[in-house]
Amino acid sequence: MPDAKSNMTQPQSQSVRSDMDSKHNHGAVVDAKNGGMSAPPPSYAPPAGPPPTSYVANGHRHTNKVVEVAHIRARDEQEMQQALQTLQYQYGIYNSDIEPEHDTDYPCSCAIHQYKYRKWNRYGVQEMWSKAVMYPGEKSYNDNQNQTMFSNNPYRMRVVSPYGYGQMNWGGPGRPIAGYHAQAIHQSITLNNSLNKEAQANIDGREPKLNIWDEKVLETAMANMNVNGKKGNDEKRPVSRSEEKGQGPNPAVASIAVKPNASRLSSFRKSIGIKTSDERAVAKVEKAADKGMGLRDEILAEERGRWPDEQWRWIVMVYQDKVGMTNKIAHLRAHQPTQYLHLLRAGYFEPIPVAWASQASNPLKFSIEASSGWRGITPAWRGYEDTAEERLYWVLNHREGSVGMRLKPDFISEMNMARARMATAVEPPPIYSSSDDTCHLQHTSEGYSKQVMPAPFHAFDRPETSTDDTMILLDVSGSMDFDPVRPVYDQYMITRWMRSTQPKNKDVAKAIIRRFTDAMANHDHQFTGYDLTTFSDRATFIGSVNHRNLNDMWKGVRLGGGTRVMTGWQKVKERHFQKHSESATYHPIYGWQAGPETPMLRLLLLLDGEATDMDEFELDILGLSWAHVTIFLIGVDGCPHHHRHANELQRISDVNHHVSFVDAQGNTPERFVTHELLKRHLGYDIPMQEFTQMEELPAYEE
Repeated sequence: MPDAKSNMTQPQSQSVRSDMDSKHNHGAVVDAKNGGMSAPPPSYAPPAGPPPTSYVANGHRHTNKVVEVAHIRARDEQEMQQALQTLQYQYGIYNSDIEPEHDTDYPCSCAIHQYKYRKWNRYGVQEMWSKAVMYPGEKSYNDNQNQTMFSNNPYRMRVVSPYGYGQMNWGGPGRPIAGYHAQAIHQSITLNNSLNKEAQANIDGREPKLNIWDEKVLETAMANMNVNGKKGNDEKRPVSRSEEKGQGPNPAVASIAVKPNASRLSSFRKSIGIKTSDERAVAKVEKAADKGMGLRDEILAEERGRWPDEQWRWIVMVYQDKVGMTNKIAHLRAHQPTQYLHLLRAGYFEPIPVAWASQASNPLKFSIEASSGWRGITPAWRGYEDTAEERLYWVLNHREGSVGMRLKPDFISEMNMARARMATAVEPPPIYSSSDDTCHLQHTSEGYSKQVMPAPFHAFDRPETSTDDTMILLDVSGSMDFDPVRPVYDQYMITRWMRSTQPKNKDVAKAIIRRFTDAMANHDHQFTGYDLTTFSDRATFIGSVNHRNLNDMWKGVRLGGGTRVMTGWQKVKERHFQKHSESATYHPIYGWQAGPETPMLRLLLLLDGEATDMDEFELDILGLSWAHVTIFLIGVDGCPHHHRHANELQRISDVNHHVSFVDAQGNTPERFVTHELLKRHLGYDIPMQEFTQMEELPAYEE
């Protein structure tokens, strides 16, 4: 990797920087229509002029209470998630929200109790995490069944167990019941919404009533006080703490008077330390002012620690602008500083650190379990699966133009929308029929499966240019080599799996890659091929693939493992910037930063399901303008899981025009899929005649 200092260039022109500076400060300056919001201190303002040519913080390490506890939690977070999945598989439970249960609380050596022991041993870590992320006024809780009288767990008595009541299995594990499971889901959704609304209202009500960025916050608050009293020669007024310390009277406090000729009762009350109403009012204002100034100092210290130099702040400013959060963040900082500080500590306002991509667990991979008390970061954290999904939807819900939107549907809504989408499938256009499609060569079907037709193509992103860099990223997790199966549901509970007669996903993926690379070679005449990278639990660069070497290259593809797309995405970014390092810069925490001359990366991503870190990937590309990602989602015929993921990708592509996707299920019409992928990859509506010409075998020159 090139040295960071030797490749420093100015990533933005001065005109672009000036425009971005004006965007950054919008809503953060004194504005009468905005309640007179004052500007943040100069230390928060965008850096003036070009970014510096070297980093002064290569060895910098910032920490806070959230970071420290996250390190502790990450030690065994992935192990616990894997242990639960293994246990569910062992006992035939296929819903991720159902934990296996023993019919007795007496401890034994069975796998269920061994898992519960590990959970109990993490209560200390859970309490530390809760204290680090809780907002003022909140209480922590867990799912400890021994805490019956003094438990703060709101789910214990208001959500039924999916196992129902009174099951007797004579020492064996219990079996979940579909009706109780559905009831538990409904009750959880209702309670999640109620508690989220209550939590958001609670923290909104606890935000400082004073402007903490006003340097004379105490004087302003005192001057605005309206205390009844008559002015006279013998008037007495409440004494502020500054006077008690011998610093002289506060001008704002000096204007407050109390009634003369205090009664003997008043003298007696003073003698025993009881304050008058005016003195209590002054003390209350001083306390609020001190609290506000303390909060301001915490924010400034955290900002200085996180973004120690101009280059750091410049990258953060660009990121906030790209994700459309500049004004929202400025509003939070000025009017909701408590929430701003919580999100700041969790890294919500900056790019994802590049090192997280290779870590088995990081602060974006933490599970959120409302019924067990494992909290998220935002006030309305209940209902999300993990901290990555929570952050992604917080950003999507608070971007410019997203006021009042709630993009994240609950589980029941997701299932209903998946089934509705599945019902819209129709026969694919017969013009794309081909005898050499994989399903016909393997004789899995005489025809094609019904497909959900993609929406008519609209070019939102700019069309491809000759300098753009095309790459392919392929999922090679274990499921790519499995015999395709689809779940069978009883209401919302999976009871078994059914075999689907269709090719394996790996065979469909290879066929699409062959058709795609052939068409691209005829389009841009890059006959040397296109970089192919694979990923599962780790990423591998296979090489540049073309029509002549694909079969040989495919021998290097190894199938198996999980689905961590961030490992592959990081490998692809490294390849792209190694090619174009002269136009980019490298940051030790945030990785490569594209410059104005950096070519566009156009990526074809092939998946057969939702990656474990898909939300993290979607969050990362939300802040990029130098990459366009076209996703091909391979699915099992008639599988609601496939359509749930397709709906998720549709929601993301609707708000991020750098992402598009095409999906296919069952026995796939490969020519149809390839045509739709090329439209989105190249950024223009390719006529059928041109597509037919692109399909011809590339004319390689010797």
